[in-house]
Amino acid sequence: MLAPSDDENDQKDPITVTASTTTPTTLDAERADLDAERADLLAELAAARAALIKTVQELSDEQAGERPTASTLCLGGLIKHVAFIEEGWMRFVLEGPSALRYDLPEGVTWADLMSGTAKEFPQWAIDSQNNFQMLPDDTLAGVLERYEQVAARSTEVISTVPDLSATHPLPEAPWNEPGAEHSVRRVIMHVIAETAQHAGHADIIRETLDGQTSS
Repeated sequence: MLAPSDDENDQKDPITVTASTTTPTTLDAERADLDAERADLLAELAAARAALIKTVQELSDEQAGERPTASTLCLGGLIKHVAFIEEGWMRFVLEGPSALRYDLPEGVTWADLMSGTAKEFPQWAIDSQNNFQMLPDDTLAGVLERYEQVAARSTEVISTVPDLSATHPLPEAPWNEPGAEHSVRRVIMHVIAETAQHAGHADIIRETLDGQTSS
């Protein structure tokens, strides 16, 4: 597992962040062309993202990688993870289960992987682990820029996908019930719920870090 850099020379000055560069007027104009359900889903997703992003306001790169609680979570890693998850689910909406494949290396079982004893770890598992932490080359500004790009793409997908009720089978994985399907609508609701959940985690980490809260 790669760990965040401890080199103090790599620390950047605290940055001021905003939830989005899109103005409310622009958002209102864009949503005027959407049906009410899509507009509501986009609004709830934007609110959850804003709550998460607010937790890194005025933090340095080093602070974004700190783990001040009993968990292994850090603020920068949470944003990376949520962006990764959101991007993956939007690909699922467009491509189906092939967008979220969980293939295992030859000779590796799910039991090996879950116990940490696998002789080889699949790249998707390595990527998932890395997305929970600030790696040496990561910057908070870069993480936020990437999240904004993912958000813009999600808005495009949600706004233009033909049918929110269209379904895809979920990929084979221990955490998915065999034969289960998700509609586009359920995918969006899942992304909203996961983002809001991690925003709550992030608020606790930020308060532990320096006493500040996003509320």
